[in-house]
Amino acid sequence: MSICVSSSSSKKLVVSVSREAMINRLADSITPDPQGILLIDKPIGKTSFSLVAALRRILGVRKIGHAGTLDPFATGVMVLLIGRNMTKLSDRFLCEDKEYLAQVHLGEATDTYDCEGTITFQSPLVPTPSEIKAIIQEFQGEIQQIPPMHSAKKVNGKKLYELARQGKVIERQPAKVTLQVEILDYHYPYLNLRVKCSKGTYIRSLADDIGKKLGCGAHLSNLKRTRSGPFKVEDCLDGSQLFIASPDTQEISKALFYPAL
Repeated sequence: MSICVSSSSSKKLVVSVSREAMINRLADSITPDPQGILLIDKPIGKTSFSLVAALRRILGVRKIGHAGTLDPFATGVMVLLIGRNMTKLSDRFLCEDKEYLAQVHLGEATDTYDCEGTITFQSPLVPTPSEIKAIIQEFQGEIQQIPPMHSAKKVNGKKLYELARQGKVIERQPAKVTLQVEILDYHYPYLNLRVKCSKGTYIRSLADDIGKKLGCGAHLSNLKRTRSGPFKVEDCLDGSQLFIASPDTQEISKALFYPAL
């Protein structure tokens, strides 16, 4: 089969295209992109964006959204929304409550409120278990929380972390969040907590606020998201598989599912 294509010199350029090639090309053009949800246990040291980029490459799909990012040092549940139909529903999934295992390092505060920042305050004060218990009671139920400067939250159209990198600190309005905080273990300087929280909660801010209330300073040293909405970490695919030389594309594709909405 031949196709005539007009050129700029008004001559006709004849391109030979086999029938089989045309059928294959047509099939490629109408094959739907993968659609659904993929649950990933994000490995430590990887950014949420690198996870999305790896999946775009593996699945060959451009439209991928999420139901909440995780910092590079954090691990756990990331809900990836694959395909155009699912990314349209991102707001619905972003509103879901989340659950974390958080380790708070007492005695040191940092500018980012986590282990990746620069130490800004140190104290030899060692809080007692009873003091810890009393302070944690202040972080139960509905509270007002101020977002950290090192965050993607926008103020007047600018992301806070962009201003923070310029050395600027601006006033941030507190937001209403709901918390349920349980003490799992305390061996100074480490305080291990289970935190159930509403949308928009910053666990880093919680750690910093605990340190301020105790008077010793604190930062978030470890974080694992164990649940996002109904999705648990036990149901997640190991995210490290996405970064090996030859990822198992078939296994990753099989892990896709379409929820009943």
